[in-house]
Amino acid sequence: MSQGVVRVTRRSFLVGLNLSLAGLAIGLPALADEPSGRAGPSPRAAAPEDGPGLHPNPFVHVAPDGTVTIVCHRSEMGQGVRSSIPVLIADELGADMARVVIRQADGDKKYGDQNTDGSSSIRKFYDDLRYVGATARTMLVAAAAAKWKVKPETCEARGNMVHHAPTKRSLGFGELAEAAGKLPVPKREDVKLRPKSELTRVNSPVLPLLDGPAVVTGQAVFGADLKLPDMLIAVIARPPVVGGKVARYDASRAMKIPGVKRVVEMPAATRPYGFQPWGGIAVLAENSWAAMRGRAALDITWDPGENAVYDSATYREKLLASVREAGTPYRNVGDVDAALAKAARVVEAEYVVPHLAHMPMEPPVALARVAGGRCEVWAPTQHPQAARTQVAKILGLGEDAVAVHVTLLGGGFGRKSKADFAAEAAFLAREAGVPVRVQWTREDDIHHDYYNAVNAQRLRAGLDANGKVIAWHHRTAFPPIASTFGDVDKPAITDLQQGVLDVALDVPNVRAEGCKAQAHVRIGWYRSVYNIFHAFGIGSMIDEIAHARGADPRDVWLEIIGPPRTMSLQDLGVEKLVNYGEKLEKHPVDAGRLRRVIERVTASSNWSGRKKDGRGYGLAAHRSFVTYTAVVLAVVPDERNKVRVDEAWICMDAGSVVNQDRARAQMEGSVVMGISNAFFGGITMKGGRAEQSNFRDARIARIGEVPRKIHVDLVPSDGPPCGVGEPGVPPVGPALANAVFALTGKRIREVPIVRGLFA
Repeated sequence: MSQGVVRVTRRSFLVGLNLSLAGLAIGLPALADEPSGRAGPSPRAAAPEDGPGLHPNPFVHVAPDGTVTIVCHRSEMGQGVRSSIPVLIADELGADMARVVIRQADGDKKYGDQNTDGSSSIRKFYDDLRYVGATARTMLVAAAAAKWKVKPETCEARGNMVHHAPTKRSLGFGELAEAAGKLPVPKREDVKLRPKSELTRVNSPVLPLLDGPAVVTGQAVFGADLKLPDMLIAVIARPPVVGGKVARYDASRAMKIPGVKRVVEMPAATRPYGFQPWGGIAVLAENSWAAMRGRAALDITWDPGENAVYDSATYREKLLASVREAGTPYRNVGDVDAALAKAARVVEAEYVVPHLAHMPMEPPVALARVAGGRCEVWAPTQHPQAARTQVAKILGLGEDAVAVHVTLLGGGFGRKSKADFAAEAAFLAREAGVPVRVQWTREDDIHHDYYNAVNAQRLRAGLDANGKVIAWHHRTAFPPIASTFGDVDKPAITDLQQGVLDVALDVPNVRAEGCKAQAHVRIGWYRSVYNIFHAFGIGSMIDEIAHARGADPRDVWLEIIGPPRTMSLQDLGVEKLVNYGEKLEKHPVDAGRLRRVIERVTASSNWSGRKKDGRGYGLAAHRSFVTYTAVVLAVVPDERNKVRVDEAWICMDAGSVVNQDRARAQMEGSVVMGISNAFFGGITMKGGRAEQSNFRDARIARIGEVPRKIHVDLVPSDGPPCGVGEPGVPPVGPALANAVFALTGKRIREVPIVRGLFA
């Protein structure tokens, strides 16, 4: 059996429900031809259809001994997907978790979309995953009913058995597996899902994090834990400017370092960059220390290329100039220009948010082996299918000749959806003729990231004589992610759905425009993506309107959102809304849900009494990934007379939540990440190079800088599941900026806040 298979015992599952990590059996000895490592997702997961029994789909196999194998097709990076997905399937199937083995899926189209991104694992697959389990249950019940010569509807599957209550007969799943496996697989329309009330485990307030014990005991397998015989470690001196090339190099000094075995020139990257490696010079050695010393000894002269002109200070002015001119209109209601012209007062402001780097705790890493016309890759990837495609491309192989195995991820945030690091390992393994593990350092990670887009916005609000907003004009400029894959210099409707086109506004005149911005670095998905800066601009602007009117920001938020209602495309003033891939009929823009989270979070934070305790309070709310989130932050002066976040309240309406414990943890993490982004975040460029290099200058919030209390409120709901992983981040930044203003009187319109306050 492959290493790292999660075998769940009944005791461990029940103990886990009581918040203990003790007792989970996880991890088995490695096979001889597999990488060695510790426990975690299997480095080479056997397909569930291997062996006799029932295998109605790629996700479920019931063996004759009663073991139920469930495949998780999404990547685990701390969000608990390897707990949520298998438990959801097991609940629908009626499996006993003590008899369940969880395997990690390799990259393969048969599993559907495997890109663990966009807060979509449960949102997109909730019904599909239930049908996966229900199909197997239907076939087991049919086999039992045939054996007993009774009607299937008189039978029930639970506890790894099928029961016939009228005759008090029962058969185990294992006893039925082979007979069920010979039945035709029923069509989806012939399979009935259980009532939600029967999904007892996923409705529990706490599901155990099944990989938790291995993580906290150091047994979990991450990318850098894996080893193969004769393996070399590679580090790469990549061009400091994206698109740059090696002009000349001398490998002689590097080769003199003990342990260094080879120096290899990487293929140069060309536009569009996509998931190509950056290029540069790789040093292959017996260990990572020798490889890093060898890289430091390389004598390289770089041709920086066209992007060497990129300078953050200059580019900031270009972005602001762009939003001061008319852009492409994507949202239009009424006549904004006429309304602004007759407004009694116009409130306007410009906001700037810099590039953000992902900085997951585990930098990118990948292990590859190329032999016999085939390639195997082991990597902490969010998108094993994209990795498979890119590896096949760089090696000139068919995708069927490439296998990508997924390890645990030490954080991802969208960075590990990109396949460049896997392609590097595959290329070097072929060149070296031995397995190669490419290891990125923290500096590599920051210097060669797919950054979140830098952004500038200009917002104008026209107020009538009573202070009511009668006009809303929003312009935004940022180099879009599409620029990484083609010649694109302005956002599209798919980009502006994130916090511009899907904002519920009860304003009679609205216009939103996307403005031009040329990319000079690789732009990529980042946790919450464009919502981060759009929420910052809108959340800050509403607070500025409230201050201009001398009104309570909560009241102004609710007034601008308007009464509870769902909004049509005509109401929004848009021709179409991509809506995160969801149908508007299922996930409409719902002003009532946005109002509700604001009302709940201000109630729980005692917003009405905020002026009595000497703290500065800030409020913001946002819709993203079809989820509604509101945040209140309270800030205080610290002992150095600076500002510290003292307490946080976050309320999220994400529809039905499968794993409430993980959702709460995601919200707590969102608060910390949002504070890091807003207070300290920002990657700046000089001569096309990132000026920051490690946590000393690319800061994240430290323990004394995060709230002493974070209160999480999940709105109870029977609605369809929405996104969870990303929606908590966007409103944190504007809530923090508004809280700083409430405390200090200093309006923050540019991130990082710490620079605006103390520089």
